[in-house]
Amino acid sequence: MKISMLVSVLIAAGALTVTAQAQDLTGTLKKIKDTGSITVGYRESSVPFSYLDDKQQPIGYAMDLCMKIVDAAKAELKMPNMKVNLQPVTSSNRIPLLQNGTIDLECGSTTNSVARQQQVSFGPTYFVINVTAAVKKNSGINSLADLAGKTVSTTSGTTSVPLLKAYEKTKHAEVKEIYGKDHAESFLLMADDRAAAFVMDDILLAGQIANSRDPKVFKIIPESLRQEPYSMMLRKDDPQFKALVDKTIGGVMKSGEIEKIYFKWFQSPIPPKGININFPMTPAIREAFKTPNDKGV
Repeated sequence: MKISMLVSVLIAAGALTVTAQAQDLTGTLKKIKDTGSITVGYRESSVPFSYLDDKQQPIGYAMDLCMKIVDAAKAELKMPNMKVNLQPVTSSNRIPLLQNGTIDLECGSTTNSVARQQQVSFGPTYFVINVTAAVKKNSGINSLADLAGKTVSTTSGTTSVPLLKAYEKTKHAEVKEIYGKDHAESFLLMADDRAAAFVMDDILLAGQIANSRDPKVFKIIPESLRQEPYSMMLRKDDPQFKALVDKTIGGVMKSGEIEKIYFKWFQSPIPPKGININFPMTPAIREAFKTPNDKGV
């Protein structure tokens, strides 16, 4: 009888412990535990961060890093069979879809800004870009000031045009803007001469040019509107998941593994065309890897 009672007490205590552990989970980790799945938001044409390959599967530098977080969540929650859902997002809907729970993690080419930090949180900076413009070499445009009186394209939901209008050399210029739904469409507006320039982040411009029909036709203006950090987005006020993200990505950076992942996507031939973007690590990117942080601009 005493042994039976002792077993019952131990079982009850174990059940209480499991219940307490479950109650201890909050935010995204609790949602993952309760649903058995995580939903990753990806971009369809943010080459080489997050884009579709020839099999229409999302791949890229940001996707590789986000899969490290997925694996860490599986280990943390002891859920080796956790389901991973993939959800396409755009510049315009990425924040609303994160806030309303449609996606749990956004993996693309998103600038970590102080303004956006009022709505979402970010992981450690995994890239640093310069906002500028791509044009045709025969356009006669050699500086951002040359965009005065021109039509420029950019992608809906991005910060590019406001930056152009605030820039000292172009803030008084008459510039008309037209918007593409994604970077591929915005680039095409310029390539088809519906716009004189595509204003966007230098690495995204390089990716679009590298994957275009005739890369030698285009050039990137060597002038910067602003330097910006990229990172993955997660929900605001979610300390447990934020800690997991920071630990995971910080670990990848401090171990040196980030160097291999960077080389794979920015200095090697990438799918689907086997083109090498050839974008060596800048001092700003090296510094971000050396001292992982989530500072916004």
